[in-house]
Amino acid sequence: MTLKPFYKRKIFIVLGIILLALIIFRLMLPQLVKNYVNKSLSSIPGYYGHVEDIDISLWRGAYAIDKLYLNKKDGTTQVPFINLAHTDISVQWKSLFKGHIVSEIGLTNPEVIYVFEDHGTAEESDINDWTEVLTDLVPISINQLEITNGKLAFVQVIPDPTIDVQVHSLNATASNLQNVIDKDVKLPSKLKLTGRSIGNGNLNIEGKLNLLKLIPDMDISVALEDAEITAFNDLLKEHAKLDFESGSLSVFSEIAIADGYLKSYLKPLLKESKLIGPEDGFFEKLWEGFVGFFKFILKNQDTEKVATKIPIEGNLNNSSTDIWGTVCNLFRNAWIEAFKNKTDNTIDFQDAETLNAQE
Repeated sequence: MTLKPFYKRKIFIVLGIILLALIIFRLMLPQLVKNYVNKSLSSIPGYYGHVEDIDISLWRGAYAIDKLYLNKKDGTTQVPFINLAHTDISVQWKSLFKGHIVSEIGLTNPEVIYVFEDHGTAEESDINDWTEVLTDLVPISINQLEITNGKLAFVQVIPDPTIDVQVHSLNATASNLQNVIDKDVKLPSKLKLTGRSIGNGNLNIEGKLNLLKLIPDMDISVALEDAEITAFNDLLKEHAKLDFESGSLSVFSEIAIADGYLKSYLKPLLKESKLIGPEDGFFEKLWEGFVGFFKFILKNQDTEKVATKIPIEGNLNNSSTDIWGTVCNLFRNAWIEAFKNKTDNTIDFQDAETLNAQE
């Protein structure tokens, strides 16, 4: 049976209306999503935020967010707490082919600046509010995260001068966060992070994790190398009454966590450091001279480095620092053997598992 010309025209008209509606909806979709995101950001108690633009690519299952920021409403500094220049969120197709619907996120030029005067009194519920909203912007679980040229800073405005401890030029990759590859691996996710600290130090963090647990398991090494110690003077003056004229600082650490049990160490090294600035007063010079005497006693005369190794272990809710071990390691570095300028590779995930089993 053939349709009459009238019915053929009617079908074409209906299909044309549907097609036109889809085109209009597609054109309006970015604005609709933008309005939804801005409404979500504005509804966070104690915070305000805004998104400038959203672009949607339906063909690859992705959308991009430009210039998202979030800040504290009653903050005294009004420095943007979270400032994401460009965020790309898409379906991870290689995982989809394996039967897993997960996403991958790329952050370009992201900044997180934590000002203690703005956020120091934040309740846990406040933190949950904004983290849940930002998480809701990603409709499916995140499996891959890439950060390009990021910045992380901790700022204390009071006292004067401002203390600003930050890492910039931060690049990071975290893969297989949802463990879609091998369910039998205890630490399925890989993390690699590089950056530059204040004082132009080289920061490298590398290791493996399991983020699917309430307290993540991990086996990570951390190295901060050759930062100019004078860049930390504002921090050291405030908390240790120390002032350096010159020298370099390196810090090394290994962190292993298994079922909430931590085994770690912190190894700071000072090289060619000189205390006491020319503008210091009498009491400052007296204190720094006292510290300088012990620095001479504890310095390895061959490598010209002052170092110690601080062991840390225990339950994460009650971790402890081995004070006597720290003191012994000071003298061990000075008079027995100099610490090497790298991580020791003496701690791994099995160590934390063994100590956890002994508890």
